[in-house]
Amino acid sequence: MKNILQHPSAFIDAGDVHIICANAPEAEQMGMLHPEQMEIIYKQKWFKLLVPEVYNGRQVTFPELVRLQEAISWADGSTGWVVTLCSGAGWFGGFINPEISQQVFDNKTVCLAGSGAVGGTAEITPGGYIVNGTWKYASGAHHATHITANCSIIKNGVPVLTDSGEPLVLPFIFDKKDVTILPAWKYVGMVATGSDSFEVKDLQVPFNRQFKIDAAAAVISAPLYQYPFLQLAEATLAVNLSGIAIHFTDLCEDIFVEKAKQPRLTDEQKVYLMDELSQAKSELDLIRSDFFETVEQSWAAIQADGTIPQDILYQVSITSRQLAHFSRECVDRLYPLCGLTAAKSETGINRSWRDLHTASQHALLTFDA
Repeated sequence: MKNILQHPSAFIDAGDVHIICANAPEAEQMGMLHPEQMEIIYKQKWFKLLVPEVYNGRQVTFPELVRLQEAISWADGSTGWVVTLCSGAGWFGGFINPEISQQVFDNKTVCLAGSGAVGGTAEITPGGYIVNGTWKYASGAHHATHITANCSIIKNGVPVLTDSGEPLVLPFIFDKKDVTILPAWKYVGMVATGSDSFEVKDLQVPFNRQFKIDAAAAVISAPLYQYPFLQLAEATLAVNLSGIAIHFTDLCEDIFVEKAKQPRLTDEQKVYLMDELSQAKSELDLIRSDFFETVEQSWAAIQADGTIPQDILYQVSITSRQLAHFSRECVDRLYPLCGLTAAKSETGINRSWRDLHTASQHALLTFDA
């Protein structure tokens, strides 16, 4: 497969990387992405990566998406995470009522944030729904123009059930003005994602603000909106971790080169440092190779037949988890060799370490498939 083992820097403009990195420390102080970082996102239409072309979105291919998202996360973990989560919500444009989508996406600074958790209820009324609830971890909420959220559907005070007897859960899209952001993101890493909570109280929502994430319910006919949501989410989260891990190893190399100049280190110790780094990079590249090849296979299948064989889908899930798990493992292997520089909170390598260990707590990639 072409470009499989290229460094993430091959997929992102060097000038953009410089601006993103230069503003990362201040973004952490702000608790949200810096305006100069946001300017790049708007310029490159990164929040519109998965928005349908008919709504002036980029509608990129899945292989293009994961390589770019790895590159953005390599530049800065928080920026990559916000772009991934908010562009992922932009994918919902393939399923949202076209009239609503035209209104939502007709905006150069459109940004959809939200939560995949079921944090609220939607009571059916003659004109739509009344929504109440509180949701956590809405990455990019401070930049959002709209918010998406999953709700349990209620009718006459009783949960509505699916044909299989499970409570019916459906996603909704709200205007930002109808949502209250609640400060709640107080974690060691991904500080600039501003992944705060949000609340909705007695909000009247028309029927066309509810949608369904299912290939059969897609309103845009394109392979991108036939791709299964689970594997799309697993893969995009995994490359966030690999991007951060590669950034960490790049910074390790600078540190190890300086360490090798110290006379107190023996020749054997100097060789050990570089061997450990080389091995970690090689092993990570092998896993990246398997991952990107599997993504390519899955994309080729859905383009050709409109479906993806279950064995390939399973491999997307497996390789996503392998990539996520080893990204953390290789960083933890190298971290003790970096000295106190890696423990200093204002350094880039420490930020990468904190970001990786926060992002890797996402429940979707915790366990093996």
